[in-house]
Amino acid sequence: MNLHDHPFFAHLESSQHILLAGMGGGFDLYCGVPLYLALRAMGKQVTLANLTFANTRALGPRIHRVAVKVNAESGPEVGYFPERHLCAWSRDTLGEELEVICFERDGEVAVREAYEAVVALEGIDALVLVDGGTDSLMRGDEAGLGTPHEDMLSLAVAEQLELPVKLLVSLGFGVDRFHGVCHAHMLENVAAWMREGAFLGTFALLPQMSEAQRYLELVDYANARTPRYESIVNNSIASAVEGEYGDVHRTHRTEGGTLWINPLMTLYWVFELDAVARSNDIVAEVVRGTESFQEIIVRMEAFEGRRERRPWTDIPV
Repeated sequence: MNLHDHPFFAHLESSQHILLAGMGGGFDLYCGVPLYLALRAMGKQVTLANLTFANTRALGPRIHRVAVKVNAESGPEVGYFPERHLCAWSRDTLGEELEVICFERDGEVAVREAYEAVVALEGIDALVLVDGGTDSLMRGDEAGLGTPHEDMLSLAVAEQLELPVKLLVSLGFGVDRFHGVCHAHMLENVAAWMREGAFLGTFALLPQMSEAQRYLELVDYANARTPRYESIVNNSIASAVEGEYGDVHRTHRTEGGTLWINPLMTLYWVFELDAVARSNDIVAEVVRGTESFQEIIVRMEAFEGRRERRPWTDIPV
């Protein structure tokens, strides 16, 4: 490996058809759009997917009981439907028709079956899970876990997929402080993965990059069509990409709180997915084998009551 060959792209060099999926639901997939554009420019075929919060039960075509393809015509033009707005942005801005596979929240068993169906149907040979924020990098013993249910569901499912390349990518260092994540613990976890060779480094989303410019356009496009439900994570990252710093509010949803917009939010952190999953107590004790999303919620509550916690630590810089 050489310094000029970033491991993210090097790992995907021989892949032909990549499934790029938002792992935590909502707008997580938007954090992967710059990667999608870069991989497409490299000649890769990329299928987009997202663990969805939208109501997709009446939509089709269905790939599985809990998986459905949506496009720019799925659902209303205005309202909470990040996947639909992404497809409409692609059509209106890029001139390209786009489909997104929505995985509905269910138990680990059903969502794994849906992922397996997509892998077989599309001929997938690599998976990139994208997290907006860093709570996907919690192991279970941190001071705070953020909002782990959806992230850990996707992580548990992905670990079981038989694919030659599986990566986890996190964008938005610091945004999960609002949800109680201790970033000193996150960095301690990264150091442990570095020791075993599973941390594959970082790279920045810079404002002069065409992919970053498209990302900013997408965030603004979605903001206009999702009044009152704008993505806090993506708007924070967008502010950082624009060079803002400190208590800067790009959406009214964060007014009244204190933000720390900073350049670290523009970094993609890349990991070998299976190594992250193996070290995660939530995957093993909460998610594995669940038959419904409600079961995950109940088991997570029990896990919270018995888990040991590392004491909160501020980053000493």
